[in-house]
Amino acid sequence: MATITGSIGVLTRIRMPKAIGFSKSQRTFDCKRSASFAAAAIAGTAASVSVEDPELNSTLEKNGKSSEYSDTLYNLACPICYKPFASRGDPQVTLASTIGSGVECYTCKKLYCHNETYLDLTIASGLEEYSETMPAATEIFRNPLVPFLYERGWRQSFIWGGFPGPEREFKMAQNYLKPTTGGTIVDASCGSGLFSRLFARSGMYSHVVALDFSENMLRQCHEYIKQENIPKENLILVRADISRLPFVSNSIDGVHAGAALHCWPSPSAAVAEISRILRPGGIFVATTFIYDFITVPVFRALREFYIRATSNHLYLSERELEDLCRACGLVGFKCLRNGPFVMISASKPKPGC
Repeated sequence: MATITGSIGVLTRIRMPKAIGFSKSQRTFDCKRSASFAAAAIAGTAASVSVEDPELNSTLEKNGKSSEYSDTLYNLACPICYKPFASRGDPQVTLASTIGSGVECYTCKKLYCHNETYLDLTIASGLEEYSETMPAATEIFRNPLVPFLYERGWRQSFIWGGFPGPEREFKMAQNYLKPTTGGTIVDASCGSGLFSRLFARSGMYSHVVALDFSENMLRQCHEYIKQENIPKENLILVRADISRLPFVSNSIDGVHAGAALHCWPSPSAAVAEISRILRPGGIFVATTFIYDFITVPVFRALREFYIRATSNHLYLSERELEDLCRACGLVGFKCLRNGPFVMISASKPKPGC
């Protein structure tokens, strides 16, 4: 990740309500919802209804959201054909029963590996000969040392770039994500699961998906989950490519990406995928750095060469991020700033809006 230097001031240009205090009723789901989700999450139930299912489309048109199906469908889909997972003899795929073997897409017949730690839903999952090397900004997080250090000093050092600290950052994200309470959230590029674990403990969501491309980050996340005794009833770990998300379209209530936007190989491809999987009204929240305090013209001229060499994206204004969201079909752009630190939010428009 990029090294940030500069002074840290008081949070500026921030207009936020008071921190959210969720009521007991918001944190508690009815028996039917909890029971059905426990069966789905523990067993790893995946989707079995086609995206073109008339009933699903009818509900989407009527309510503008598909998360009503999340009690029985986990919304996981093949990253090749985007069809929900299903087996031939059983309308539901029990992920727990596929540990050590895998899960097969009934449409394109691709087999995806599943171990005791995470479900691998990358396109190269299970391949023996073919492999891909990602850009440097992605590959560095696959090194075993980086996941070990991430919450042991690495992430804490972001305070020098204006990041307010994990707890405060989480509360800021909660303010934006309040409308998605009770639904499904994907913590994209979750790293060691710093925020995935906070989402799981918060009681805000029925489903929490900790998603990352790094196998070692997910292993570290799994270790923290065990150490902190976090219930797994509403938390699942998935390995996936941010530019090829393994979810049914219009099925996710919220997507969070902490300090990741600048590391993605193609931010536009990633945000477009996030827009695809968000339900109408779904919310995208992300944090990154903005270098608008650097005004040297030569720096702007050399930015393109820097990005090509390091695969780290440099944003020089809030308008760049707003344009990115708008280009991918997201609206209602908002941002909070503290020096180089920025938290952005945008949503998928509802029909007729």
